[in-house]
Amino acid sequence: MTYDYRAKKSVLVLASHLEPGVALNVAGHLSVALGAHGDDGDLMGRDVLKDASGVPHTGISRYPVIVTKVKQNRLRRLVAEARERDDVFWADYPEQMLTTGHDDELADAVAGTAEEDIAYLGVMVYGPLDAVTALTGRFSLWQ
Repeated sequence: MTYDYRAKKSVLVLASHLEPGVALNVAGHLSVALGAHGDDGDLMGRDVLKDASGVPHTGISRYPVIVTKVKQNRLRRLVAEARERDDVFWADYPEQMLTTGHDDELADAVAGTAEEDIAYLGVMVYGPLDAVTALTGRFSLWQ
């Protein structure tokens, strides 16, 4: 398999005030969104990796996944900036995801909230390295 692993990347950007448990939940949901909707046919590496014993392991993304954090107002600006671009995939995680259970409840909660009133807790951005870096390159790593 020949490819340049530095050609693309994913950056998960979390609101800096999140507790670790909530941050992990946000990360999980946004990663599923990338896998389901952002796959340009180039996201995944091998389907299966086999170890020396012949035991199969599910393959992972062929490109780097970086986890960062920013203040919530900067996260809002990132969502607006990502919306303006057609060269990246992005998915956001509104605060309503924490207060709803069923997808229909979430849809109703988001539909009843003006965009300027949505509190974003995370964003996943995936695409060409230069484009993603332009959006997220100055963010602090999550620690």
